[in-house]
Amino acid sequence: MKKIIDNNTWKRKDHFDFFSKIDDPVFGITLEVDVTKAYKKCKENNWSFHHYYHFLSTKVVNEIDEFKTRIEGENVVLFDEVHTSTTILKNNKTFAFTFIPYTLNFQDFTNLASKEFDRVKKCEGLGFTEESKQLNTIHYSTLPWLNFKGLKHPLSVNFVDSNPKITFGKMMKINKSLTMPIAIFAHHGLLDGYHIGLYLEKFQNLLDG
Repeated sequence: MKKIIDNNTWKRKDHFDFFSKIDDPVFGITLEVDVTKAYKKCKENNWSFHHYYHFLSTKVVNEIDEFKTRIEGENVVLFDEVHTSTTILKNNKTFAFTFIPYTLNFQDFTNLASKEFDRVKKCEGLGFTEESKQLNTIHYSTLPWLNFKGLKHPLSVNFVDSNPKITFGKMMKINKSLTMPIAIFAHHGLLDGYHIGLYLEKFQNLLDG
């Protein structure tokens, strides 16, 4: 479900109008999160760490309205919930896109993710489905080979991409702690650094929980 935002009463009207006139309204932030406790928890429970941090991230995203706001034609809409769409390395060493429905239960998420990953690893091409093309998704990528310090996404000048993009990188051990880089990109008309800060605070709290 979704609702159309009334642009006349929307508190971000001026921000949206301003940034929508810019050729590239997408901004990004790259930093690190501490995954020491989360990784240990996954090892102790024989969970997929990859599944776990995607699950936690999507849970946080669904708690922040600005991450669920999209541009749909001439309208700005707010979705009730958004789902996970992440890239997976295929058997031929190219990648494809997945779709995992939002769920509050981690075991349900990991069951759905396992089935979807198995499907996509054997598919032809990019693995697109009607679900993975939906606006109510978060676009995730994983780069487990790279402890990156910066990132840039391909951007189209022909249409406005309002889906936030979150990329996770390679874990690094520093003393007794494990850190992981994370890059977050979003349309500046829809959200600001404050909302990314809120996401990171909530995400870190769940990783430490």
